[in-house]
Amino acid sequence: MKGEFIMDIAGVNDYELEKYITAIMLDIGVPAHLKGYHYLRDAILLSGRDMEVVSSVTKLLYPAIAKRFKTTDQKVERAIRNAIEVSWNRGNAETFKKMFGYSVLSGKSRPTNSEYIARIADKVRLDFKAM
Repeated sequence: MKGEFIMDIAGVNDYELEKYITAIMLDIGVPAHLKGYHYLRDAILLSGRDMEVVSSVTKLLYPAIAKRFKTTDQKVERAIRNAIEVSWNRGNAETFKKMFGYSVLSGKSRPTNSEYIARIADKVRLDFKAM
């Protein structure tokens, strides 16, 4: 089943995926001026291509992003956490409710970095599979 999803978006170029992911992130309310915005977009893109990286964000995902942006794993993790926190508190609660099943209005705490990345990556994969 994993290979089936990868094949569906394998034919889609990175630019199209980035455009689609960017639209989702802006709808959720991730501010584009934050470093975490760019790290998050890459994390979702990498996870959409291979969901296995979400199961090991600290060993696979953060180091890959840190290498690309010439920074540290810890800075990547912190910037992503900050971007998620900002979008959770200031973003579109209705969109969060649709995507995650809950929002800041329900009183629950924000999703974890890996939950946030995995949910959006899964949405992207499913949306491209439906096309």
